[in-house]
Amino acid sequence: MNSTDALPTFTSTGEATGFLPAPGSRGRPITVIATEALRAGFDAKVVEQAMNSRGAPGVTDLVLNPDAHAGYGAPVGCVLVSPTHVYPGPVGVDIKCSMSLLALDLPAEAVAEKSIRRALIDAITARTPTGAGRGQRSAPKSRRVSPELGRQVAIEGASPAVCAALGVPPEWAERCEDSFHVGHDDTRDALAARLDHLIAAGALPRFAEKMTQLGSYGGGNHFGECEAVEVLPGERTRAAAETFGLRDGGLAFLSHCGSRGFGHNLASGQFAALQKFFATWSLPLPGGDRELVYAPLGTPAADAYLDDMALGANFATVNHLLINALVLEAFQEVIPGATGRLVYFISHNIARREPVDGQMAWVHRKGATRAFPAGHHALRDTPFAATGHPILLPGSPTAGSVVMVAEPGAEKSRYSVNHGAGRAKGRKAAIRELDQRAVDDEFTAADILTNCRQYPRDEAPAAYKDFGEVLRSVELAGLATGVAKLRARFVIKDSDESLRGAA
Repeated sequence: MNSTDALPTFTSTGEATGFLPAPGSRGRPITVIATEALRAGFDAKVVEQAMNSRGAPGVTDLVLNPDAHAGYGAPVGCVLVSPTHVYPGPVGVDIKCSMSLLALDLPAEAVAEKSIRRALIDAITARTPTGAGRGQRSAPKSRRVSPELGRQVAIEGASPAVCAALGVPPEWAERCEDSFHVGHDDTRDALAARLDHLIAAGALPRFAEKMTQLGSYGGGNHFGECEAVEVLPGERTRAAAETFGLRDGGLAFLSHCGSRGFGHNLASGQFAALQKFFATWSLPLPGGDRELVYAPLGTPAADAYLDDMALGANFATVNHLLINALVLEAFQEVIPGATGRLVYFISHNIARREPVDGQMAWVHRKGATRAFPAGHHALRDTPFAATGHPILLPGSPTAGSVVMVAEPGAEKSRYSVNHGAGRAKGRKAAIRELDQRAVDDEFTAADILTNCRQYPRDEAPAAYKDFGEVLRSVELAGLATGVAKLRARFVIKDSDESLRGAA
């Protein structure tokens, strides 16, 4: 669909559900999960990108979540299903950008004193660098990762050997949506061959330097956040919280980051290669959008993309686990005797092979989170078979975040929910329109400390949608229910003064 074409209008099917007709009214309509108030905030670009994505070759299904906003090619906050094609755009440039939550065996009162929180901020930033280009050299207490170990990470993910080498508790791998990824042919050998080819071809410049970014947050919307936990009332809720390892009145640490410069290099290389292929053969692009390039499954181009996505995803997985190990180490330095365990690690920028309508398909989640409820076959033999797995949804430091669990109704959204609040203002608009003093005063009033001299305006709470309305959409649509609320006590964030890139 071109921007000059007339855009369709939403049709409501419930308080928080609706649809957009597929292009030409052919095939399954676009499922929309959002209240009327949030749908009113979907601008023409979001709708245009949704229509282009739904009409793209091989796409059988598209879902728009309440946090949807314009992205690259496909909207951020969408789910795209195809049994025959893979699409880099509906995964994005930060392969396997994810959330993780560490439960600490400490009461929230343990960080009541500002001096304790400030000491924890210092101890964490001494181990986990922030900033777009920063790695281990800027954090004196970080883990040192050699190029050889970095190669092993990219190929194996959170294998027992990798966890042992980095000091990550091996049982944490059981608390991952996917603790490792394999190549297009379901082998690690394919990943080893692909990685060696990319390095030899010069397609991964400064590979060794990129490996030193393991255990770091980077920039953009990435963060670490110390949370006070409030378990919500209800017998089922309490049972889920116990399974997850969350204690009412306890402390937890929430992290958001992805595959850093390594994943960005892999994704950028894929976009460039596919765009060159489309240009060479004068192939039509969906909606004329260069970010909606694709590859039919079984072709060399698709195999290369799936291998590169797996390499980046393995890096992202280990990056999160290492960050959590370093955060726990920092707490133990400041509060001797502190212990902790991983609650869950889950992605919101990934394509996964899942059964859809009786056939296997690639479910691309771009700014969307998997949501399998209790009894789902994929959770068999996991700690979450009887409850559903944890869903980690960040709002903002002042609005809070939540842990949810899926309901059977999540099937209508292809077992997916939003990945957070979603942006209401673009980065440049937020910097232009928001007052720095008002942003910082909001944190002071809420007694939330940060590592930033000034909190970045493009990441201020006012740059995001109404998180309460977003959660209301999820619950009204019958996708998921809350298990616990998380209230920020301090935030680790990129404190660079420059405009940050989205992740």
